[in-house]
Amino acid sequence: MNSVPPILNGRFFCTLAGNEPVREWLASLEREQRRLIGTDIKTVQLGWPIGMPVVRKLEPKLWEVRSDLDGIIARIIFTVVGSQMILLHGFIKKSQKTPAVDLQTARQRNAKL
Repeated sequence: MNSVPPILNGRFFCTLAGNEPVREWLASLEREQRRLIGTDIKTVQLGWPIGMPVVRKLEPKLWEVRSDLDGIIARIIFTVVGSQMILLHGFIKKSQKTPAVDLQTARQRNAKL
């Protein structure tokens, strides 16, 4: 079976204390929700660069993976460093605009890389 190598290798942002906030957030979701988000992340890894509807650029160096979880809107903000897709922040979106607090969290984590 031919396996296509990913263009981007995924990894979770890790705090100085060793926590991985996106991994922890994903673990809090239902199994099917995790599967759908994982499929969208894999689509980005295999097809980078990719645009809408799966990925939207938020600002320089920050993009979001857009996942529809059967009526619930999930987002994972990531950055790309070399050939690595670093998952910075994940959240459930409840309004049209990306909440400032979620964007700021991703910015702060990106600054620590």
